[in-house]
Amino acid sequence: MEFSAEMKASILVDALPYIQNFYGKTIVIKYGGNAMVNDDLKNKVMHDIVLMKYVGIRPIIVHGGGPDITGFLKKFGKESRFVSGLRVTDKETVQIAEMVLVGKINSEIVSRLNKLSVNAVGLSGKDAKLIIAKKKMAVIHNMDGSSEKIDIGFVGEVETINTELLNDLLDQNYVPVIAPIGTGSDDSSYNINADYVAAEIAGAMHAEKLLLLTDIEGIYHDYNDKNTFLSTLTQKQVKDMIAKGEISGGMIPKVEACLCALEKGTGKTSIIDGRQAHSLILELFTSQGIGTQVIR
Repeated sequence: MEFSAEMKASILVDALPYIQNFYGKTIVIKYGGNAMVNDDLKNKVMHDIVLMKYVGIRPIIVHGGGPDITGFLKKFGKESRFVSGLRVTDKETVQIAEMVLVGKINSEIVSRLNKLSVNAVGLSGKDAKLIIAKKKMAVIHNMDGSSEKIDIGFVGEVETINTELLNDLLDQNYVPVIAPIGTGSDDSSYNINADYVAAEIAGAMHAEKLLLLTDIEGIYHDYNDKNTFLSTLTQKQVKDMIAKGEISGGMIPKVEACLCALEKGTGKTSIIDGRQAHSLILELFTSQGIGTQVIR
């Protein structure tokens, strides 16, 4: 469909209030899901980030890499097992995860952005003590409302974020691209769920918004019934849905990330469908937005 010059101008004018609102603001993007696998979607996400940068937004990218890690583990004869959406990670697995996240995925994202004339810098949590972490226990929520903790190995949770480093990079016009590997007090490496890392960074940086790219439209009251789509949820509603088992599996880290970011100072959070072309632009610069927003 070809748009006239007048229609194109109208679209830009309609986006102006949103551009003004986000100008100079920090927005954290958790980049993951199919948008990291499909080459066409990769290009569209990168162009969205370039546009954000050139209209005055300060983007920070935190990326996942689950499918790539799973693929490399298979090559080494290791099967992947998950508890509450978190990968069970022994010492060999965390070494493979670090190799894939830092050596492969992070460098590719940085390269793509640099080719589009954006100064991107690749980081892991080990750089300048960006992410200090400690062991995280997985929590299983039972149908009777009880819960239990399980040790899943070298999986971490964030203790501190070096915001000074991030602010210095943003002030110097760089886009930080962060791999979710943290370092412990004993110098151990910890694989950290990228949703949680993005949330902690968004909270520590008092970001205007946290955007989580995923492979579904958002949150449903009943995932099998597409008519139960929820465009907005409060923190209390999310907690209730987790307790009832209405939110489970891989969606738990995403909604918990939203809760964490809000509690630590982020303005707004949204879970959006990264399979939709230019999903970041649609969420930020249009009145209807996309996905599910979790609010206070």
